[in-house]
Amino acid sequence: MIQAVAERLASVRERIARTGRNPDDIVIVAVTKGFGAETCRAALEAGLTVLGENRVHEAKLKMEAVAGAEWHLIGHLQTNKVRQAAGRFALIHSVDSIRLAGELARADPQQAVLLEVNVAREAQKHGVDPDQALEAITAVSSLLPLRGLMAMGPSQGDPAPAFRDLRQLRDDAEQRLGKSLPVLSMGMSGDFEAALEAGSTMLRLGQALFGPRPN
Repeated sequence: MIQAVAERLASVRERIARTGRNPDDIVIVAVTKGFGAETCRAALEAGLTVLGENRVHEAKLKMEAVAGAEWHLIGHLQTNKVRQAAGRFALIHSVDSIRLAGELARADPQQAVLLEVNVAREAQKHGVDPDQALEAITAVSSLLPLRGLMAMGPSQGDPAPAFRDLRQLRDDAEQRLGKSLPVLSMGMSGDFEAALEAGSTMLRLGQALFGPRPN
């Protein structure tokens, strides 16, 4: 298993390089949702040190079984799970409202976060409305250590415009706040080249590293 993950990682790094980006500058969050602790350990052995989980409960079980990883929460965070999540993850990607940021701040004001923006403008996706994003960025940055922005590409069609919109939002927010927001978490297994070309600094990859998720 370790060899298979290592080979897929090498392929991903080659694809990153072909976009003109330096693979060493890109953080790969290995999405281990649905995979067991054995896969998590294989990822670490292959050189993937940042692991991403969608659900707090599943992450807690793997944290207890797997040592040495930096854990990120990348899935939707419900307010009733805030106290379980706060302080447990190095980074929470999925803060999708000012209210949720406030709940996290009450639980742990030092929790590092990203603001999720629905740049695809799709009803089924979480995230703040792009038209309200600058206001939300200002508010969240006053509550928690805001590291940057996160988005998912559209379900269909060219993802590049949505990713470019997130990059522009980040640039505008940096000017407004007068401080750096270095993280752009955008790009998954099916669209990460477009995300990199738009300026992504952090990819969330599952299938590209581990193959199809088990049922």
